[in-house]
Parts: sequence; structure tokens; C-alpha cells
Amino acid sequence: MDYVSQLKSLPKRHDFFVGIDSDGCVFDSMEIKHKECFCPAFIKHFGLQAASKYAREIWDFVNLYSRDRGCNRFLAAQKSLKLAGEREVFAERGLNVVGIPSLDAWLKEETKLGNPTLAAKVKATNDPALAKILEWSKEVNTRIEEMVFGVPPFPWVVKSLEKIRAAADVIVVSQTPVEALVREWQEHKIDPLVNFIAGQEAGTKTEHIRYATTGRYTAEKILMIGDAHGDLKAAKGNGALFFPIVPGKEELSWKRFFEEGADRFFAGTFAGGYQEELSQEFDAALPEKAPWQK
Repeated sequence: MDYVSQLKSLPKRHDFFVGIDSDGCVFDSMEIKHKECFCPAFIKHFGLQAASKYAREIWDFVNLYSRDRGCNRFLAAQKSLKLAGEREVFAERGLNVVGIPSLDAWLKEETKLGNPTLAAKVKATNDPALAKILEWSKEVNTRIEEMVFGVPPFPWVVKSLEKIRAAADVIVVSQTPVEALVREWQEHKIDPLVNFIAGQEAGTKTEHIRYATTGRYTAEKILMIGDAHGDLKAAKGNGALFFPIVPGKEELSWKRFFEEGADRFFAGTFAGGYQEELSQEFDAALPEKAPWQK
């Protein structure tokens, strides 16, 4: 399915546009996905059992508690392997953790970072390291399908979606596979509240917004809502505004958006001091360095 073409041809019904991340932003699903699905499979497929405590510490930091929170899974694996290679405790336990050059090269050349494009690369190259990454990613998807259900949207999300869709075109902007996104949004019957659901198959979050908005919306009428610096980057990459759902303060963030953020966006008073205040609080919640690096 050509998701990019669909994004580019979305009908414009309003003058305002809002992109919303899903995992950790709309749904409180980041913890369960990473701690019960991604990380156990990461330890298994990369042979990190002898230092599982530290491997989990690294994975959780990268994906939940740092500025890399919410990044694509393959970038997360690359970052986690790099951090593990820098920690002496892995070598002390007999583990030689090194990066994967073929993964590094693929991440530079490909923007649609998902299983389909990786599978095509594995088929074309027969690269065993990439094949291992693909098997890990497939197992993650299986674990998520089996484990992640019954996780409703955060309080104030539905009210906020109902409020903004009356005056804005709204899409999901995510690096999760679209199949999982659709399943989760349909499970809680909130998929009718958005115009489109974009996953990793349609490219980066920056590209999602660009495909959907170029030539149709002015920058001051484009807003990204997210819980990670990748969401902020996507907004900045399109000259758009950004409302953060602060990790650990998700309910308060959504309440604030419903009560004041949405109104400011539509009234044209979001940019400037209000945006800066939000950004400072967001930056403080997600550090660059891990505790063991300080």
C-alpha cells in the first residue's frame, strides 16, 4: 500500500492541521511495550543474558527516559548496542558488544524504517547481521500483539480529539507499524476521530507532516503533539508548533492542552512565550546523558 501517496492526497477540510503521536502520547503503552516486548527480545537475540540487568537499564533509558525516547526501533537498537559497547560491565562479564556496520549503512540510506524495507534489504544482501535484526523485530511485533491490549487512551485525550477535529484536520504521526496503530485505535473506537493513521511505513515523522501539509497549511496553523524529542524534531523540521505531553505528567499535559493549549493554537497565541514555557518543561524531563555517564 502506498501510504506516502495517501498522505499527500488527504483532503483538506480545515485551515488548521494537527499531528499526534500514539505510543506514550495517546496511549500509556510505552512502558509495557518496551519492558515486556522490545527489551526481552533484544536481550535474547543479541545474546545479552549475562548482563541482562544492564542491557535492560540501557534499553529503558534510550527508549523511555532520554531524549531518544520514541525513536524508531532500529535506531534504538543501534543506540543501545553503542551504549552497551561503552560500558565496561559487559566486557567484564565476557560480552563483546559491538555495532553492526550493515545496520548503520541501512539506517543512513533508508527512511521507511520498517520490517518490509529491512526484509527487502536482507533478501538482496543475505546479510546475517541484518537478518538477526529482522528476526528480533518480527518477534517484537508478535510479543506486542500478544501482550499489548486493554490499554486505553490517557484521560483528556478523547475530549481533546473531539475538540480539535471540529476545526482541524488531524492525523496520527508515529514510528510504530501501521498494523499495530490501527489495531490499538480501533480497539478503543477512537480511529474515527482522526483523518489518517501514518506509521513507520510512510517514512519519518518529519516526512509524515511534510507530505500531509506542504502547500496546504501555513506553518503557524500546523501543530504536532508528542511525548518525545523526535516529535519536537518533526515539528521543527516543518516550521510547526509543538505541544509536549511530558513523560510522567501525561494526564496533566492533556488536561492543559484541552483547557488552554488548543484554544491558544486556534487563536494564534501559541507561539512565543507560551511555546517556550512548554519547551523548557519538556527538555527538563528527558536528559541527554544516562545516570551511569555522569
